Amino acid sequence: MSFTTKLLGAAATAAVASFALTGAAQADVCNTPSDMGDLGNFQGEVITIAGSMQGKDEENLMATFSCFEQATGAVVKYSGSRDFAALIVADLQSDNAPNIAIFPQPGLAGDMAAEGYLSPLGSDTAAWLAENYADGQGWVDLGTYKNASGEEALYGFPFKQDLKSLIWYSPEQFEDNGYEIPSTMEELIALSDQMVADGNTPWCVGIESGNATGWTATDWMEDIMLRTASAEKYDQWVTNELPFNSPEVIKAMEVYGQFTRNDDYVAGGAASVATTFFGDAPKGLFTTPAQCMMHRQASFIPAFFPNKGEEVTSGEADFFYFPPYSSSNLSYINSKGNVALGAGTLYTITKDSAATRALIEYLKEPKAHEVWMSQGSFLTAHKGADLSAYASDAQRKQGEILVNATTFRFDASDLMPGAIGAGAFWSEMTAFANGQDAQTTADNIQAAWDAIKTTK
Repeated sequence: MSFTTKLLGAAATAAVASFALTGAAQADVCNTPSDMGDLGNFQGEVITIAGSMQGKDEENLMATFSCFEQATGAVVKYSGSRDFAALIVADLQSDNAPNIAIFPQPGLAGDMAAEGYLSPLGSDTAAWLAENYADGQGWVDLGTYKNASGEEALYGFPFKQDLKSLIWYSPEQFEDNGYEIPSTMEELIALSDQMVADGNTPWCVGIESGNATGWTATDWMEDIMLRTASAEKYDQWVTNELPFNSPEVIKAMEVYGQFTRNDDYVAGGAASVATTFFGDAPKGLFTTPAQCMMHRQASFIPAFFPNKGEEVTSGEADFFYFPPYSSSNLSYINSKGNVALGAGTLYTITKDSAATRALIEYLKEPKAHEVWMSQGSFLTAHKGADLSAYASDAQRKQGEILVNATTFRFDASDLMPGAIGAGAFWSEMTAFANGQDAQTTADNIQAAWDAIKTTK
């Protein structure tokens, strides 16, 4: 949902990107492992870009564009605002569009395409994405929308991804207890049981977040849905073609409950989940004695560690991939391969020009990715980008997870209507944490979705 997307922009930067963009670094920023192809000469032509990135992310964005400017002579002007979603709609409707709009939410980009405000990126770009990104067809599908005539085309180019399928832990605690990193969901559950048998508590979980309470529970649900159901079922769930109270969704919720409604599994007991602030939850990894052994959360969470992420640099904290099931022996498992949940931004053309098209071509260059990789707070699914360009070992490991993913799916609640993804889904998952059964929870969310349909 939008709350997570904002956190993944700002807090991830604070946690993992300690690199400061000094003047010297700016001069050397284009010195990356990959060379760049000829993008043409656009001396003095101005390309305007609008997005939501500010602060360090804006600095890194402009550093990335500086290499395009050097190569082509074009001038890139960027305007970033937290109110991007409202501003871009107003600009498009008033015929005051920038050349490129960077959407953090695919749903809004789809709405703008349907109203005829976006220019198609072309079948060649769609084919390039399918070939060069991990789960490339999934990324093509994410950026493909219907236009005002109902015809589908690729409108959104994915550049800068975020990763959510991570489990954080203390290497020292694992070593002291003889625990090994699980590579399958079955091993993760067995490890959790072993921790309980050893007198340890496996998980720290918290979903409290003020008016957004429940969003971390939806992320858990999405990660598990990708592991118990197929990618196709996940996509149907996002659009409600697969109802929220279908057996597949209820099963995923029950698996989530295995982890979070088990007093032996959760620090403070299951009753604490709904009242524990999500940013405080991982701190139990670092207490003496440790209150928990593991915490599932996205790449931004080190910003909420006691030392603001220094634990990752020092080796006090690390992460591993939230693993899939190893087989389909269980009747409800219908997912294959390495699945990953995340988010990201989509670059769209809102006012076409040859220079604008060249900038989209630049985003295909491994160098464009490597420039930002070297600055921090950036992950990419581009299989051609050199992993050695990453600013830290932690980001390199996350990047490896992305490029090895056979299935990547965007945060489902970000793709659902706001009344569901940032409404009923949040509130009902909070009720589930407080003891409401899975069937009632799913029925209530489906009822909220049905209510939206009847009002249209």
